[in-house]
Amino acid sequence: MRDFGTFCVLVRRLGGLRQEDLASLTGLGQSFLSMLESGVRRLTNIDKIIMMLDGLDVPIELTEIVSS
Repeated sequence: MRDFGTFCVLVRRLGGLRQEDLASLTGLGQSFLSMLESGVRRLTNIDKIIMMLDGLDVPIELTEIVSS
């Protein structure tokens, strides 16, 4: 996996979600997700990374690894 933009696209395709759906789940803005997926923005803020993973119900064990 190259980046979070690619991750978002993959999650949305596998889950049959729209950007608006992913935004609602993660608390990240739809416009931010659009820029993330297109490569205009990058997700580097650890708080936003945790917010995204938590919104997608990634097991806490994995989010603790990210924040370490």
